Amino acid sequence: MTQPNRVFLYAELQVSAPFTEEVWQEANPAMQTVTGLRNKTWLSGINNHSVGGFYEFDSVQNARAYAEGMLSDIAKSINASLSIKLFDGDVVAEASKGMKSPYFNA
Repeated sequence: MTQPNRVFLYAELQVSAPFTEEVWQEANPAMQTVTGLRNKTWLSGINNHSVGGFYEFDSVQNARAYAEGMLSDIAKSINASLSIKLFDGDVVAEASKGMKSPYFNA
């Protein structure tokens, strides 16, 4: 089975933390060192202040390593439940281009 060259990871921490500079200013520099991470879009839950993100990785292996490593460690350190889903970005490329997705404009 061929592994995708573009993997999207959705993650959400079950916490109630208003999205302030304190949330992302410490996290961004650490995430910029993550192997295979191409970009991240931060997410903040409406009305519940859950914190999460939509990430793009270069491989399933690197996405999984981040989820099972740094992301899991963060969840444990703040005593939060964590939801993670991985998506194949290659198989949806043509359909996404047709919808003008910013992830497929290159």
